[in-house]
Amino acid sequence: MMKQKPPVQKGQIIECKVHGFGHSGTGVGRYEGFAVFVGGALPGEQVRIRITKVKKTFAEGELLEVLTAHPERIEPICPHFDSCGGCQLQHISYTEELKLKHQQVVDQLERIGLLQDVTIHPVKGMENPWSYRNKVQIPLSTKDGKVIAGFYQLGTHQVVDMETCFIQNELHTELTKKIKTIVETLRIPIYDETTHTGILRHVLLRQGVHTDELMVVLVTNGVKLPHKETLVTELRRSFPVITSIQQNINTARTNVILGKENKLLWGMPVIHDTIGKIRFAISPHSFFQVNPTQTEVLYEQAKTYANLSGREIVIDAYCGIGSISLYLADKARRVYGMEIVPAAIEDAKQNAALNKIKNAHFELGKAEEILPKWQEEGWYTDVIVVDPPRKGCEEAFLEAASKIRPERIVYVSCNPATFARDAKYLSEHGYHLQEVQPVDMFPHTSHIEVVGLFTLQV
Repeated sequence: MMKQKPPVQKGQIIECKVHGFGHSGTGVGRYEGFAVFVGGALPGEQVRIRITKVKKTFAEGELLEVLTAHPERIEPICPHFDSCGGCQLQHISYTEELKLKHQQVVDQLERIGLLQDVTIHPVKGMENPWSYRNKVQIPLSTKDGKVIAGFYQLGTHQVVDMETCFIQNELHTELTKKIKTIVETLRIPIYDETTHTGILRHVLLRQGVHTDELMVVLVTNGVKLPHKETLVTELRRSFPVITSIQQNINTARTNVILGKENKLLWGMPVIHDTIGKIRFAISPHSFFQVNPTQTEVLYEQAKTYANLSGREIVIDAYCGIGSISLYLADKARRVYGMEIVPAAIEDAKQNAALNKIKNAHFELGKAEEILPKWQEEGWYTDVIVVDPPRKGCEEAFLEAASKIRPERIVYVSCNPATFARDAKYLSEHGYHLQEVQPVDMFPHTSHIEVVGLFTLQV
């Protein structure tokens, strides 16, 4: 069968009907049977677009005009929505956004997982889906001699200077403005990634939502930070709520924001926050969910699916700083966490000690290596909980999990596509996907988290 020759060319203006919703928040249309992805377009809309990229199996287009609008299309509240890459879905009502995300989960399970008739509950959204982020990483740059700070323009490393951001904590917005003013006054050189010169690269802000503790991390291209004493003094004077000011040193030519070394400039080396009853110490490098309100919803759902009575042995794979492990520990006999990042394992152990939890144990290593080893040694567990990165679980891990044969596998995922792929594997190896609960951790973006309950088929 001959492959279809693309019926469009770069620069061509066409009209098409949008019929789907892509994983990155783009509309998916068809032109003469050929897939076209259109940022800013919504399912059901008739649009006019300019083709910007043509590949063998799809094209991408720039939205020029909405000819027939989705009934729930709205005006974005953020003036930077069209240029900033942070949000993708401010142009549709939140109620309809949750429906689109639910359909995305359904589509992935059917198309990739080849699973139908699975109970997929409505998405658990937020009562107030704004100002929810407790962490923000802000690149700095210069424009016309002025210091600017914001987020990268979609698909580029061009900094969009922003006066406000509606999904981040309002205090972070005010703090960012002040940092720009101080840095400009002190003439601290701003990093240029093209020439690899300058000093200040990023500002990272973290806040304990339930403790009000606030951390400022200044990421620098080298050990030297000019006028650091004045900078620290001005930040403390303007924002007495600050409890930690740190310098992170990153001299690499990289897109990775943080380097390995932190220097405490003032205050505490960590801040604290809570999820439910569990208190966490958070360092600049700690992975900690950015939406604490929905994190508790997510973890409570995982605990519900785990259905613990206090007698169970639980394995928590990809455990990070031990957040899910510690959240489940009060209902389990013993919890074993595994994680590949050494600093995360140390954080997990310290957080266990901080909460006086003695039935949680943590092991450093790759989940796809540790679990097969435990399986060969004859380990048994009642429940396995997994919360892998976006790429999902390695097949070696899934194979070992299916051989250990726990009664339940609770799968927490930030990527419905890889979740569906892994669900297919588990469904072919003795497990039934009983139900899925999507949770909206990142309102107004294209991201959706899911918690799936797999039960052992006997």
